[in-house]
Amino acid sequence: TECFLSKLEEKQENTVKAKRRKKKKISDVLQKSAPKPGVPADLQNLLTQHFVGNRSVIEIEELKMSDTCFLPANDLTHSFSSYLKEICPKWTKLRRNHKEKKSVVMLVLCSSALRSLELIKSMTAFKGDCRILKLFAKHIKIKEQMNMLEKGVFHIAVGTPGRVKALVDQDALCLNSTKYMILDWNWRDQKLRRMMDIPEV
Repeated sequence: TECFLSKLEEKQENTVKAKRRKKKKISDVLQKSAPKPGVPADLQNLLTQHFVGNRSVIEIEELKMSDTCFLPANDLTHSFSSYLKEICPKWTKLRRNHKEKKSVVMLVLCSSALRSLELIKSMTAFKGDCRILKLFAKHIKIKEQMNMLEKGVFHIAVGTPGRVKALVDQDALCLNSTKYMILDWNWRDQKLRRMMDIPEV
């Protein structure tokens, strides 16, 4: 009987170990599947999931946007600069006509400050003679950003959702004259998380 019990215990341990090994990691899934460009339905589904618990059915219906509200997604063949040139061919005219303080023509949302800086560097061929504002918490206080928005005219803002939300809540940033909102949808951080995979965002 002792031998029989020990064999059973060994089998149980082996099955537990086997189960642990079978757990899939996100890196394994990504290696097998090619990255897909974001589509309007992705954002709509995300909004519905977020608000389904605390909004009525009518309010959730009102949140739905038609496909005409969305720009064509980057099909992953474009660099960031060439993508912006394609979706915004009249950028020079928009940039010249923008005179409002506390607002921007284009808002780019990223998951982190480092990614924001990376995108700012990569859009050199697109931006032309315009002013870019960094809207993230790393080394920049919110009061500094509020003062800059109040005193100067900026054309592009690149930042994180948390800091942008804080500025909008304090009426330091107005989105009424914003023509383009770009979401850095497919980029993954060191933990292989996209912007919408981060709970805080």
